[in-house]
Amino acid sequence: MARKKTEQETDMQFEDAMKRLEEVVNRLEEGDIPLEEAITLYQEGVTLSRICGQKLDAIEAKITQLVEEDGQVKQKAFRVEGES
Repeated sequence: MARKKTEQETDMQFEDAMKRLEEVVNRLEEGDIPLEEAITLYQEGVTLSRICGQKLDAIEAKITQLVEEDGQVKQKAFRVEGES
């Protein structure tokens, strides 16, 4: 069952999600936190990672490349090398 995005998740900027994800990872790496807190942080980290991935996918879809073919400049959708 798909989970609905919270309003906070939808409005979160990439940079904010990434910063909070780094804080969560650092806290988890400290290793001296209670299990329940670690699980909560882990779940938050997964959510933040998903938000960052979705934001990057959306931005990638908006990027176009200008390429020169046959002496003319054309727009093409941006593709990461190695992806089809």
